[in-house]
Amino acid sequence: MSTTLDLGDAPTPPDNPVASADRRVESHLHPSPSWDVADHPEPVGTEEVWRFTPLHRIKALFAEPDPGARIERHVDLPEGVTLSEIGAQEARELAAEGPIDRVAALAAEHAGTISRLDVPNDAVVDDAIILETTGTGAALAEHLVVTVGRHAQATVVLRHQGSARYAAKVDVRVGEGAHLNFVSVQDWADDAVHGGQTSFVIGRDAQVRTIDVSLGGDLVRLTDTARYDGPGGTLEQFGLYFVDAGQHIEHRLLVDHNQPKTVSNVDYRGALQGDGAHSVWVGDVVIRPEALGISTYEQNRNLVLTDGAWADSVPNLEIETGEIEGAGHSSTTGRFDDEQLFYLTSRGIGELEAKRLVVQGFFADIIRRIGVPSLEAKLMEDIESELAVTMGGAQ
Repeated sequence: MSTTLDLGDAPTPPDNPVASADRRVESHLHPSPSWDVADHPEPVGTEEVWRFTPLHRIKALFAEPDPGARIERHVDLPEGVTLSEIGAQEARELAAEGPIDRVAALAAEHAGTISRLDVPNDAVVDDAIILETTGTGAALAEHLVVTVGRHAQATVVLRHQGSARYAAKVDVRVGEGAHLNFVSVQDWADDAVHGGQTSFVIGRDAQVRTIDVSLGGDLVRLTDTARYDGPGGTLEQFGLYFVDAGQHIEHRLLVDHNQPKTVSNVDYRGALQGDGAHSVWVGDVVIRPEALGISTYEQNRNLVLTDGAWADSVPNLEIETGEIEGAGHSSTTGRFDDEQLFYLTSRGIGELEAKRLVVQGFFADIIRRIGVPSLEAKLMEDIESELAVTMGGAQ
């Protein structure tokens, strides 16, 4: 399905970053951004962007967070990288985009603290920048702004754990020629509810790689948006999720090709097991009339390991120019690949072990892109633990 988009008035002057970040046309998949909570009424479930979400389970995030609740965070900052508290006005001026739903708007409005993580111009940060957030059972809200300076290189890891009702607004601004590897891990306890929006603005000739990993929580609903601040930018988005019985994990993505000669590639993979396990992946790529010579591809693959689990997968392309290098999408949902299983079992590997190897290989291609060996090893252990539920212990 495609939507004809109204490009609106002349471009906003570049000296007004708030207006520039908020200037995006309406889409049936992504409402117009606004910092005003009143512009995001509580959904009723008939809205296109909410129709897959069990509203009764995310309802706690539609209200204000607990008064006085604060984020418990452990921070590992390499030399030269800073984390500081900033005011709401500065956060909005630096933001990649305003909130596009009620959860993100409330997170920005009621964040206990607003933090800025800054990687300065030309910095080459060899060690990963790790921010670990631990929930305490309270209703928490956070607004985090990440700024990566011109020609800087860094890996940023956000890890979420513990138990909480957690709403987050995250903005990532990547400077000209910079390289950023951005990892977000949702490893919550079984009762946690996490909703949020992460928005990227990618500078001229910058290279950004994102990896989303969702394993824990009762309900996780994350929206990622990205746009370009100049030609030549490259975006790679990878994701994996493992959904157990009763879990709801939802990833929604928008890549807005608003500049020429830009590139995006999206690859999200999920496995589901147990009664009521439900995943949602919605990917949307918008190609503007001015986005000449761009290239984009998005894919989502799902492995359904047991009966009673289901995956919703909705790829979309909204194309407004024919002068592009290439654009495409694909989506698959099914059981194990019979050819892979036959190949392994024909070499003396038992069926359960063969299935385990297939799933491990399915995810390993994503995990290896993280670039943090200790985290990669931990995630492979977590995948093995998930597989033990349906396939028994490790052989």
